[in-house]
Amino acid sequence: MPTPLLADLPAREGCPKHMVFGPCGGVRADERCEVAEHRCVFVDEPAMPWPDEPPPAPAPRPGSLLDRAASGPVVLTDLSVVPYDPQSLRRVVDVLAPVSDGLLVGEHANRPDFPPAVVAAEVHAAGGRLWTTLACRDRNRVVLEQEVAGLAALEVDGVLCVTGDARGPGVRSGATQVFDLDGPRLAALATAAGLNVAVPESPAAPPVDLRPARVAQKQRAGAQLCVLNHVRTPAEVARFVAAARAAGATLPFVAGVAVYTDERSARVLQRFPGLYLDDDAVERVLAAADPREAGIAVAVAEARALLAIDGVAGVNLSGLASADGEDEGAQVKAEVAARIRGERTGEESGG
Repeated sequence: MPTPLLADLPAREGCPKHMVFGPCGGVRADERCEVAEHRCVFVDEPAMPWPDEPPPAPAPRPGSLLDRAASGPVVLTDLSVVPYDPQSLRRVVDVLAPVSDGLLVGEHANRPDFPPAVVAAEVHAAGGRLWTTLACRDRNRVVLEQEVAGLAALEVDGVLCVTGDARGPGVRSGATQVFDLDGPRLAALATAAGLNVAVPESPAAPPVDLRPARVAQKQRAGAQLCVLNHVRTPAEVARFVAAARAAGATLPFVAGVAVYTDERSARVLQRFPGLYLDDDAVERVLAAADPREAGIAVAVAEARALLAIDGVAGVNLSGLASADGEDEGAQVKAEVAARIRGERTGEESGG
């Protein structure tokens, strides 16, 4: 196991998440820390450069999203299911797997679920190809090592390595927040275990001018794919990807597409720090005679614009999609994915 990558490197003084290679993606628009009221301690200083040579990157698994991204656009779809409910997971995978190149399971402080290896086994049994999010908030280094080993043994397509959102006030009172590692060091751990690794980045979160170079540093830690948080316009994504390329990043990008069809599914996306939506588009969808169809159309149009950007190899269909439950949300995202795939292959898109 590489020593400098996981050694007890000193965290930046004042960072509540104990980050070495910050900033996290949750820096607020006014430059405040996501967790505390003080200014983010990474805003004024460049992030620490990655201290070691890049680890050898494992080859993508044949047919995986990373493998397919080398030859054409891909669709990565968020897997939103009822927690601790294998039947819900199987129903959603059955809907999304046929129209998605990969399924992304997240980690949420307010919606804990089965351990990642259990979810991965269930998704594989249902016929899906999984990218598993691993966060540092709730697991110390030993448990993260266990999860990485388990996911490698199950041969998941890849892992999305994140530092993790802070647990909000009143969420799981009495539960601690660990943050033994941050996202880049977790990426190094997962790469050393032979996993394909994705990392997130928030193009519109302060400090905006430092984030493109941070992608290059994450690539040095082992990342092979970068999943971008939502921004207001495709032009912002284009500028960010170009800046990351200029900073030395060569990995492919998957851009976030917000999928919402009603008030709740839109507002839940708008409340996260570091994540931004086109507010005019949101209001048009909510005011439409058929918000479901309007939301699908807006998501497809955004995906098409993002896929036209040089360096963007795919899109991530993200969000609840519907307030009417996980099954309806899956149907909405499946319709978006099907129309994107139809457009990219020259087939007639659905109505």
